[in-house]
Amino acid sequence: MSTVILTQLNIYPIKSCKGISIETGQLEERGLQYDRRWMLVDESDRFISQREQPGLSLVSIRIHSDHLSVTAPEMNELRVPFVITNGNVVSVIIWNDTVSAVEVSDEATTWFTRYLGTSARLVFMADTADRLASRKGYSSQVHFGDGYPLLVISEASLEDLNTRLDEPLPMNRFRPNLVVKGCGPYAEDTWDDIMVGDVRLHVVKPCERCAITTVNQLTAEKGKEPLRTLATYRQSGTSVWFGQNLIHEGRGVLRVGNEVKVIK
Repeated sequence: MSTVILTQLNIYPIKSCKGISIETGQLEERGLQYDRRWMLVDESDRFISQREQPGLSLVSIRIHSDHLSVTAPEMNELRVPFVITNGNVVSVIIWNDTVSAVEVSDEATTWFTRYLGTSARLVFMADTADRLASRKGYSSQVHFGDGYPLLVISEASLEDLNTRLDEPLPMNRFRPNLVVKGCGPYAEDTWDDIMVGDVRLHVVKPCERCAITTVNQLTAEKGKEPLRTLATYRQSGTSVWFGQNLIHEGRGVLRVGNEVKVIK
């Protein structure tokens, strides 16, 4: 049996904006450090994503010692401080969850509202917020991700999908946190518990794919793939599945190059 290796680590500091590839990631209570700790909400305090605003795929983020640097086409740089003073505490809605968040600043609201052409406020999830992910007897606090702290996809699964497409797609269409190689296509569907380095992870639920996968992450253009093709062989009921959601045990460090051991 070949060795399974972690080949990519990705974080997405502002939900639905461009991701950042990292070599080493600190795994905190809610997931990887900085991952989806910020999110945009509309006038109804409901989350905004690429589903309705594909232009978010063009918003780039860099992490500095005390702030995020946010850039986008035809926009000046926005600095988002890690420490928010006097921010309004609001209840925001993400899917079926209502969770406490802190408004970042009027400057951030003005920046994103101008860029998107519609009302958009940037909020931050404080450590005191309570949002629980639970499955198969395991539970974990979770950030502004769709439902779970982490998502894993194997390179072999994408390679198999690409053999079925007229034009191959990159992994960034699926926005995983962990990418692995050394296993067969969809091997991650068969895992229950894995070790990545010294961290134990529970594979808890297949990832239901949405229209974000049809957004070109470099151009913000929308198409029909890969959902059209995935529906021909990865559909269950009305849902299409690709990748697996994870809950982690405790804190630790993940590194590209870590061996991924299948425990169960």
